[in-house]
Amino acid sequence: MSDGIPSDAAAAALRRAVLVALGHDPGLLLAPSAADYATLEPELVRREVEHVLMGRDPAAGLQRLHDDGALVALLPEVAALVGFGEGDRRHKDVWDHSKRVVSQSPLRVEVRWAALLHDIGKVPTRTVAPDGQVQFHGHAEVGARAAARVLKRLGFDKDQGNRIRQLVLYHQRPSQYDPGWTDAAVRRFAKETGDLLGDLLALSRADMTTRYDARRQRGRELIDELARRVAEVREIDARVPPLPKGLGLGIMERFGLPPGPLVGRLRAAVEAAVDRGELEPQQDAEVYLAWLAVHLDELKAQ
Repeated sequence: MSDGIPSDAAAAALRRAVLVALGHDPGLLLAPSAADYATLEPELVRREVEHVLMGRDPAAGLQRLHDDGALVALLPEVAALVGFGEGDRRHKDVWDHSKRVVSQSPLRVEVRWAALLHDIGKVPTRTVAPDGQVQFHGHAEVGARAAARVLKRLGFDKDQGNRIRQLVLYHQRPSQYDPGWTDAAVRRFAKETGDLLGDLLALSRADMTTRYDARRQRGRELIDELARRVAEVREIDARVPPLPKGLGLGIMERFGLPPGPLVGRLRAAVEAAVDRGELEPQQDAEVYLAWLAVHLDELKAQ
């Protein structure tokens, strides 16, 4: 994306761009105002910020955007992280953390944007428990909604914007993995994340900025283990599907139903029960038909 451009040089390009837009000599030492930055086209803002994110030192570039006044004008949701948590002994400085996550992320544009935006939901969700513990309940969900607004404002197309939004939404999920997860839980995680999995795991690895080497190493080992288990489950399912062939036909015959959406919904309900671990995969069709018989009325009413 940036052809190796140093990130703070890319950040300086934004300042030059706004001076040109105002009709000034780009070599002037003039400091553009927030209103001046607001005159830039969204596509230009996005391109230049991506140069920063994909440059050789994105942390330095992001800091330059802040120092030049561009960050608060163009990405106020990110600028709100500056100083947030600073000096709080119970929680890390979120701005410094975010810059490190961007720097540690692989050079993939969606991952870098998600890294930049992944904690913007912390500002509106911060609470302090009676014991002094700082908490951010629901920050991923709040952050994903805020990220969607940022991405729309910057002119991202629907597919790429949605991918970045989902990375923000799910960024905590891999770090919640525990070796005690059943195969059904791993299967459910793999299904929910779909083709986001590689980028999501990369973002989760980058999100580990603890200064404790042992804790950081253990976290990465757990993510590697999760990746291996997802691969194993997907390989098993590719060889032997979780549900038997002909289950749809069996549903029609058992319950006297014609082909149609209801049959699909009932089969999907069985699949969801398998994903939840309520039913074992790869069982005889009779196991699933018996389960449907118990739940048929409630499923029909949905």
